[in-house]
Amino acid sequence: MDERQLFDNISKLLERVRRSSQKSQFGNSDILVLAVSKTRSAEEIRAAHRCGLSDFGENYLQEAQDKIAALSDLPLCWHFIGPIQSNKTRAIAEQFDWVHSVDREKIARRLNDQRPEQCEPLNICLQVNVSGEQSKAGVSIDELVALSNAIGQLPRLRLRGLMCIPAPTDNEAQQRATFGRMREALHSLQLENPGMDTLSMGMSADLDAAIAEGATIVRVGTAIFGPRSR
Repeated sequence: MDERQLFDNISKLLERVRRSSQKSQFGNSDILVLAVSKTRSAEEIRAAHRCGLSDFGENYLQEAQDKIAALSDLPLCWHFIGPIQSNKTRAIAEQFDWVHSVDREKIARRLNDQRPEQCEPLNICLQVNVSGEQSKAGVSIDELVALSNAIGQLPRLRLRGLMCIPAPTDNEAQQRATFGRMREALHSLQLENPGMDTLSMGMSADLDAAIAEGATIVRVGTAIFGPRSR
């Protein structure tokens, strides 16, 4: 994709986000567009940065590390959004600014213990299996209070909010109902954890419904970079 097309895609996406936010009673005026850059090259990310984006989400650690090194001259914010294995926590804690996919206290403690002291606390979102799919990671809504209370005691982590990847559907009412459960879950947690301010939910196909229900971060890949080749 040439840079002119990339700029056009990003401009259309930002306008879509703005309009969706304006229409919603729960909409946020300052929604972060997180560019999902897994399988994309460092040069594609560099071009997206020239087009105005600075937050990028990666799923695969080794691939991400190569890009982080290649783009170290840019002021980028890196988000880890994939499954976390115990043997990968040190590198994630050292090299990322956000982690969206924490669903176990063990992983949270490792990230806390391995976060360098010279770095700001690592921003954390708890991954919620909001659709109850056995094939997906994440905690149930009923497990959130205990996990959030445990993570809230870890000084090198900053518990920011919740993330979900719902079961896909084209039904907007179903999309909104699912994202609405996430909004209500965050609201309940904020009573004990007022610093939680983030709902990372909504992707290219369902971000309008997510924004309507209060998303603060939307994770978008194909609407920015086009279809992935793998």
